[in-house]
Amino acid sequence: MIVDAHGRPRVLALSCGNTNDIKPASAMLEAAKPTVRVLADKAYDSAELRRLLAEKNIKAVIPNRCNRKQPFAFDAHTYKRRNIVERTFCRLKDFRRFATRYDRLAATFLATVCLAAVVAYWL
Repeated sequence: MIVDAHGRPRVLALSCGNTNDIKPASAMLEAAKPTVRVLADKAYDSAELRRLLAEKNIKAVIPNRCNRKQPFAFDAHTYKRRNIVERTFCRLKDFRRFATRYDRLAATFLATVCLAAVVAYWL
């Protein structure tokens, strides 16, 4: 999920539960409007994603994983704003169907996520 500065969802995407989050990240960045920086957690720490962001002149604010041999510097003060994304997920989890993931099909669950986002942020 990509959110704006106010915590409103801008790009939503589902991925398989058995894959990492880095694979759909590049497609989501393509769908999002141009940005200055990307704030993400340690799960998005990969050389491939950092290279992609550098090619687009986007500053990566991603902490290093503990097993990284060549750590990158990141702005810890800016990283504290990542709680906006966490608050967005908490607000969407107010919808029981989203929180419990009753839907079996990915398309149905994505529709639930979209409806919850519309009700929570756009109405």
